[in-house]
Order: sequence, then structure tokens, then C-alpha cells
Amino acid sequence: MVDTTARDDRAPTFLESGLRHARAPVVVLLAVLPLVSWLWIVVMARDMYGPMTGASAWMMTPVWDVRHLALLWAMWAVMMVGMMLPSASPMLLLYGTVARRSATASAASRQTYALAAGYLAVWVLFSVGATALQRLLAKLLLVSAMMEVTNPTVGAALLLVAGVYQLTPIKLACLRTCRSPLGFLMSRWRAGVAGAFRMGLEHGAFCVGCCWALMLLLFAGGVMNLVVIAALTAFVAFEKLAPLGAQGARISGVLLIAAAFLILVL
Repeated sequence: MVDTTARDDRAPTFLESGLRHARAPVVVLLAVLPLVSWLWIVVMARDMYGPMTGASAWMMTPVWDVRHLALLWAMWAVMMVGMMLPSASPMLLLYGTVARRSATASAASRQTYALAAGYLAVWVLFSVGATALQRLLAKLLLVSAMMEVTNPTVGAALLLVAGVYQLTPIKLACLRTCRSPLGFLMSRWRAGVAGAFRMGLEHGAFCVGCCWALMLLLFAGGVMNLVVIAALTAFVAFEKLAPLGAQGARISGVLLIAAAFLILVL
């Protein structure tokens, strides 16, 4: 007869313990999901700049049918998750804290996931536009099969657009919202899972308004260039989290414009 009262001597793993914790959404959204995304990015990038026999071979095709376009979109979507989700950590952490005080642990978890889903849905939609832009540039022979611009003038133009946008009022307004998660929650709070999803959509829209032009730098430096991806990820997080705020956006804008003119002159 089996003793059903016997305890399982196997100690829970770190992940199992974390997922049972009230802050499980934080573990999944700010650690597991970005890590998985970055692992995929690294595999793709190393293969593209290496043997080109693995994942990147999907993109090295002269025939861009629906299947290959879907794969290109998936590449952009995963990259946006890895790059943008860490910069949304203040919003997710603050929302999770507030939700746990006004709802049960399970309801708060669902709402936090819904907020993140809304935020990422906007970047997934942005990835559709990025995919279309890449195919257009490739068709015009302005981007190579290695996903790099083929003409320095095009690279300079992308730097110029990103730099000028850094100085615009809409950029600074979106940046202020991204830098103030408390203000966003106080002015746009909506209850429930549907409300959290809508809040995520709105916050994601502000984030795209803040960062879309910076994403053009991926084309300028190489869409799958790990150095460029890591630098942009760090810069986006710095811009949203560091105390410089609008001043930092203006400084970076001037530097990008200067870099664009330097490329044109040289």
C-alpha cells in the first residue's frame, strides 16, 4: 500500500518557487521572456554573421512569399520584445504593486499579464511596419541580404531622421509619459483585465511614439548587428530611466544629426 501522506523530498527549483510567488508575473515578464528573446536574437545574429546555415538562412531568400514574410515579422517581433520590455519594467512593477493591493493575487497576476500583453501588442504591430519597410528598402536595393544599408547616404539619412525626431515636441511629450509611470497610472487607470490590456495598449503607443525613430538606427547599423541592438536597448532604457529626461533626448538628437553630416562629408 502506498503511503499517500509521504512528502515529496524533491526540493522545488528556483523557477518553481518563483512561479508560486505572488510576484510571478515580474519573474516571467522581466526575466524569463526577455532572456528567451535575447537568446533567440543572439542565435540569429551569430548565424547571420557566421556560417548562415541555421536560423538566419530563413531570411536569405530571393522569394519573399507569405511564409518568409511571416518569419521576418517574427524576427522583428521577438527583437522588439527583447529590446523594449526591459524599459517598461517601472510601469509593470508599479502596476503589479497597485493591483495586488486592490485585488486577489491571481487577479493581480492576470491583470499584470494583460497590461504587458497590450504593451507588446503595439510593438508586434510596429514590427509589421518594420517588416514592410525592410522589404521596401531591400526591393530598392538600399538594404542588403545581410540586412545592412548599401549606401552611406541612406545610413546618414536614417541618422538624420532619428536625430531630428529627438528634438520634436511629440518625442518629448511621449518621453515624459514613458518616464512617469505613476502619472500614467493615475490619469489612465482602468479596472479589470480588459482595462489593464487597454492601458498597456496606450502605454505601448506612447512608447512607440517615443522610440520609433531610434529603431531606424537598426537599419543604419545592421538589423541583426548585436552591438547595435544592445546599444539601442541600453540607450532606450537610459533615456526612460536616467534623470536627464528631455535634456538627454536633445543631446542625443544633436549627436545623431552631427553623425549624419559627418558621414555625408566623409
